[in-house]
Amino acid sequence: MKNSKTLIRQSHFLGTKIRNLRKRNNLTLDDLSARCVKLEPECAPSVSYLSMIERGKRVPGEDMLEVIAQVFQKNMQWFLDDASEQAEITPEKGSRGGIKGMALEPSFLFSNEILQIAIPEMLSQTGTSGRQFAHLLIRAHQEHHQNHFPDLERAAEEVGKKRMPLYVEDLMEIAEQKGLKIRWFSKLPGDRQSPANEKSKHMITSYFQPPGTVYLNSILKKNTPRLKYELAVHIGHRVLHNSDGEKSIMVAGDKTQYDVQNSTQNQSYSTSLDAQDILYAWHDFECSFFAAALLCPKVAFRQLLDRHGYEVNVCKQIDVSESVVMRRMTAVSAYPNWHYFDAYSPGQLKAVYRGNGIPLPWGNMRVVKDPCQHWSVFRMLGMNAKGTAAQISILNENGTPKIYCCESIKVQDSADVNHVLCAGIDLNPAIDAQGHDALALVRELKQICIANGGSAKIPAHIKKVLISVARILNINWIERGIAGEARLICSRGAVCPRQPSCYIDKTIESIF
Repeated sequence: MKNSKTLIRQSHFLGTKIRNLRKRNNLTLDDLSARCVKLEPECAPSVSYLSMIERGKRVPGEDMLEVIAQVFQKNMQWFLDDASEQAEITPEKGSRGGIKGMALEPSFLFSNEILQIAIPEMLSQTGTSGRQFAHLLIRAHQEHHQNHFPDLERAAEEVGKKRMPLYVEDLMEIAEQKGLKIRWFSKLPGDRQSPANEKSKHMITSYFQPPGTVYLNSILKKNTPRLKYELAVHIGHRVLHNSDGEKSIMVAGDKTQYDVQNSTQNQSYSTSLDAQDILYAWHDFECSFFAAALLCPKVAFRQLLDRHGYEVNVCKQIDVSESVVMRRMTAVSAYPNWHYFDAYSPGQLKAVYRGNGIPLPWGNMRVVKDPCQHWSVFRMLGMNAKGTAAQISILNENGTPKIYCCESIKVQDSADVNHVLCAGIDLNPAIDAQGHDALALVRELKQICIANGGSAKIPAHIKKVLISVARILNINWIERGIAGEARLICSRGAVCPRQPSCYIDKTIESIF
């Protein structure tokens, strides 16, 4: 055992190393203290004590330092050597944008006047509605900011007082305080019914009627998580927009079908683009983000995820849906490189978030003809699986191999339609942050997968690195993914990296 004098003599750079490791892993002092408490409550440092350690005003005891070392998957001696601050632990500054832009030359072609002429023509020729294009703009804005919207967070916290969980009664009370009346319906008025003799795959679950009444479908009484979310959305619309605009109808199931059915009555779903399209899409986003922040306040929810290793089943503890939990992960996590999909069969993405810039497995405005069937969301859509499934995937992005891990779960919405939720992270930055060469590691694993027909068990030396990263990130399902096979995936069948390819070359096929 080392005595305190020995630790003091060897602690020249200890505080600097802890601070830089913490920042490199995007952890606050609160986060690091909570991680230590989770591992060893009796030896864990408080937030204030951690601050003093980093500033060199305190030297931790051996037991406390061992807990900190375990969080960062380092040997305790690493903190006590005489080496000064190393490049491998120096925090790197970079833009928060998850998707790199491209140079727009010649720039005069991208003037406001030319774009205002060209965009409606583009929408008309591609069959893309003005509302769809507006949502694409909002998604790009969301991804650029990597799901960080402090104003919306503060608005939700002021309303909910950072309480978690909120019960239905709490939300009803908040709605009443905001001037909303709640009414229930089991049958919609005639003007909101689906077209006659048509089997509908959607269901209207709630709608707002001016000046201040929210109508809730009686079926929501059997689905508390969905009921809470819809109440939270309508509260958000009241708080943020004073219930103006068109954020008044909420639909479960195939919302695309609902939009098409109503396109003749609602011109905003045409291929033209006007200011209302942008406004309504922005309202959709703001209300949805507000609702999730109200039900899962940032600090409390992040602490809950930390305690349970980012398991999706924390939804049961606070009685919200898996969708809310997985979307909220991307907003509150200390790690910025997340993506999220909500997929309906055969290939419609109802929701997309790509803070890490991962290429889409298919479009959310159209269904492609050759989607890669090895994506976790695709595989689960075709399975009668229960529970969650983790997968390690390797995907080429602009010629650079990336390693991803995701967790997927198959659920049913209020209209009893099956869909798959998938949350995942880009592991390359996390591997580099620990001083390893992510690119070399991923290339080696990619070649092993190619040699084994597209998927392979992860070798022990690579598994060791990935497990270390998983424990630093404190995400349990990464280790479950590591225990399975790594799979090669691609954004389109035309660029399949497997040998032989999963797809037949149509050009060769046509020759014969």
